[in-house]
Amino acid sequence: MFSKKLENLNTYEAGKPIELVVREFGIEPKDIIKLASNENPYGCSPKVQEEVKKIVNQMSVYPDDSMYELKEALSKKFDVDTHNIIIGAGSDQVLEFAIHAIEPKKVLMSKTTFAMYEIYAKHVGAKIIKTSSHEHNLDEFRELKDEVDIIFLCLPNNPVGECLDWKDVKKFIDEVDSNTLIIIDGAYQEYASFKDENKKIEPKWILEYPNVLYTGTFSKAYGLGGMRIGYAIANKYIISNLYKLRPPFNITTLSLKAGIIALKDEEFVENSIIKNFIEMKKYEQFCHKNNLKYIESYTNFITIFVNNSTKLADDLLKLGIIVRNLSGYGLNAIRITIGSEKQNNKVLEILEKMI
Repeated sequence: MFSKKLENLNTYEAGKPIELVVREFGIEPKDIIKLASNENPYGCSPKVQEEVKKIVNQMSVYPDDSMYELKEALSKKFDVDTHNIIIGAGSDQVLEFAIHAIEPKKVLMSKTTFAMYEIYAKHVGAKIIKTSSHEHNLDEFRELKDEVDIIFLCLPNNPVGECLDWKDVKKFIDEVDSNTLIIIDGAYQEYASFKDENKKIEPKWILEYPNVLYTGTFSKAYGLGGMRIGYAIANKYIISNLYKLRPPFNITTLSLKAGIIALKDEEFVENSIIKNFIEMKKYEQFCHKNNLKYIESYTNFITIFVNNSTKLADDLLKLGIIVRNLSGYGLNAIRITIGSEKQNNKVLEILEKMI
């Protein structure tokens, strides 16, 4: 009945929800610290909350399918034309559009990166080619880039947190055949560009190329993961083809409003990012103190190598602390979202006793 392509296809495993921990361990929701899904611990802008409350009675009304206001806001922010923008239910929906638009035979990505790249590629029967390093290594990409149809660059990279300099990425793009689509996933770009100007990628730079697609999201720095709003920016030819795969009304009425208002409150985003890197230093200091290796992060999470990541993640879970075990990626490490000051202090206090 079902396509044979599904036989060896893994299901994406999201971070464990709070509800699961409540059911399994009987811990009160207020006592659970969820640091597994890279959500913004400060929520979203209060201005977004107020505006969305005003239109809750419009949930029965289909959204503006042109998404005019949101695209106009993105257009002004990034200095690109609205025809260069497509909106998705999270940036991963746009990634799916791209895969189905190309129907690639071969797809190249880093050994350890966002799992949905591989899953979407296997939807169309593509062969997956991976570099040998867990972090992005452009020399390894160069060795494998020929005759592939799509190259994924996750900048910064999830789930490890590293990020390439734009000048190096630009040089690599110039070396790739123009018939190969390069997808730059910028889900955490707000964090990277704040921490290091060399990592910054301006979406308008992407328009110089006939074969590059940039994706971004409101799920991380803007704190709107539950609203599912993403976008992509590329030349008009690429965007017009992706539009042929976009279903009608793929963004909700409330999500559209949330995205529009979120873009107007840059102060909230900047403050969230500042606090993120202040709190991240605590984890770095903890690692130095306990001789633990970690990957320098340009995101809102940190990857820490431990003796037994599965046991540690399970032990933390029993205490109501949800982190991401990276053993499934071949790493004996845990990924911890940088939480609020109160959350981080508690987690580090417990980790001190476990390590």
